[in-house]
Amino acid sequence: MDMRKIVVVVEDVEAARTAFEWALHNLLRYGDLITLLHVFPKRSRSKNKLRLSRLKGFQLALSFKDICSSDFPNTKMEIIVTEGDQEGDRIVAVVREIGASALVVGLHDRSFLYKLAMAHNNIASSLNCRVLAIKSKGSSSPDTSSITDSSTNMDFSQIDLAGLHVLEPPLQKIRYRICPSPSAIIWRSRSSSRRKNSSREEAQFRLIRGS
Repeated sequence: MDMRKIVVVVEDVEAARTAFEWALHNLLRYGDLITLLHVFPKRSRSKNKLRLSRLKGFQLALSFKDICSSDFPNTKMEIIVTEGDQEGDRIVAVVREIGASALVVGLHDRSFLYKLAMAHNNIASSLNCRVLAIKSKGSSSPDTSSITDSSTNMDFSQIDLAGLHVLEPPLQKIRYRICPSPSAIIWRSRSSSRRKNSSREEAQFRLIRGS
């Protein structure tokens, strides 16, 4: 079985953690490689601030790794922390560079996927892989009515966890014999017992008279 490379976008939002947990339980196969990718924004040219941003991003990725280590200890994993923009171009570049087969993203109102959809007509083609956007319960989506039709090709698989529910198992049927007339059977059983009692009393009466 070929090893698949799955990239999970690491963000400090609950939607990203939910998406990662979903990928572990529903997408991960034995032998796959998970890449935890965190992109911090360009805000300063100061080396100290860049180093601090990189350190925070790495610590955030380690917290994601801890989620995996508890339930999937043998999972192959790597961490990439890099600087980039908020439009997702850096994520596209990294995903294409490592040859990922799937990209898992936690969908929220500030998700880069919406900005990427406005910049590219085909997201999956730009990333050259399958895109899974996991929408957790309570998360909202921005209004895309102002986006032109030519750039609203949301060609990623959006999975709404809030709409998923587990069906309750049906009640187990208990097999039993259906009687055509239960009341008749009960009446007969009582009648038969009365007949036995009356026959015994009659035999005892005859025995007394004979004696």
